[in-house]
Amino acid sequence: MKIISYNVNGIRAALKKGFLDWLQQADPDVICLQEIKAQEEQLNVQEFVDAGYPYCYWYSAQKKGYSGVAVLCKTEPKNVVYGTGIDYMDFEGRNLRVDFEGVSVMSMYLPSGSNVARIEHKLKYMDDFQNYINDLKTTVPNLVICGDYNICHQAIDIHDPVRNKNVSGFLPVEREWIGAFMESGFIDSFRYFNTEPDQYSWWSYRANSRANNKGWRLDYAMVAKPLEEVLERAVILQEAKHSDHCPILVELGI
Repeated sequence: MKIISYNVNGIRAALKKGFLDWLQQADPDVICLQEIKAQEEQLNVQEFVDAGYPYCYWYSAQKKGYSGVAVLCKTEPKNVVYGTGIDYMDFEGRNLRVDFEGVSVMSMYLPSGSNVARIEHKLKYMDDFQNYINDLKTTVPNLVICGDYNICHQAIDIHDPVRNKNVSGFLPVEREWIGAFMESGFIDSFRYFNTEPDQYSWWSYRANSRANNKGWRLDYAMVAKPLEEVLERAVILQEAKHSDHCPILVELGI
């Protein structure tokens, strides 16, 4: 099973940059999208069906042009869960889960901390999300939580850890949280296979950051420990350029 996660920074903008051609070449079984910035009625869903994804699930923010997640599947899941039941999370369209036999895949878009108020919002989301997942794992143990976590875990995951140590996305409290999240029963699938530096999934549009590879690794496919034995591969797909993020991929032998 090939799963891709991609913060597209606006699905309509990504479509204009050749997203569908790329998707057909990448050929995942499931693709999780974040920051779609669109309502379903603003899209031509038939385009995705024609590209080989007849099962498309969209969970948009109530605020138009903002946030939102989606999951596109080649085969029909046995169950689809929109949101977490936590109102402020669901208002911003940040969580969408599809359940298959033997594995459940979630597209998750964790808030950024663009200012003091949003950092507080982000920290609350992080705590509430951890509690939500702790409960969920009791009934859905085989979870793959893909998405933009908006956090770099270690110094290896960011191009300038010294100058960014007080910037949201690399704050000690955020790094501690994502470390504890993994310790609660999840594998950072990319680092499971790859311990090399300079591996990033997001670059600022400023100062030619992508060309100079001055990036951050903000996107993760977190795989629940019970699935460790079927983990086969995890890579960052840096050649895809439809967004300020690039996609990440994890493959499971199921």
